[in-house]
Amino acid sequence: MKKKISPDEKVISGKWLKSENEIIKDENCKRIDYLTEHYLEKIDRDSSGWNILYRDPIDGRLWLKTYPSSEMQGGGPPHLKEISQIEAQKQFQINNNQ
Repeated sequence: MKKKISPDEKVISGKWLKSENEIIKDENCKRIDYLTEHYLEKIDRDSSGWNILYRDPIDGRLWLKTYPSSEMQGGGPPHLKEISQIEAQKQFQINNNQ
């Protein structure tokens, strides 16, 4: 598993895989979990509580973690995408210094 985000990556999208008796996280889900728990710096959570803003400590890029499959249990698998400072300011109560 890649423990950092390469400069050319813009989106990491997880999927759930079905086995006979359970749902299994794919490698991207596991990677998103690792990145958001051990690598990326958490900046803010929006008022819904579902969307979380992170910063890459190496290059300063901003990353938004969402759960776009709201019809699924727990919002479905996670989705991590790079967003601009302007997008972050629109969605979160942050300033340019964060």
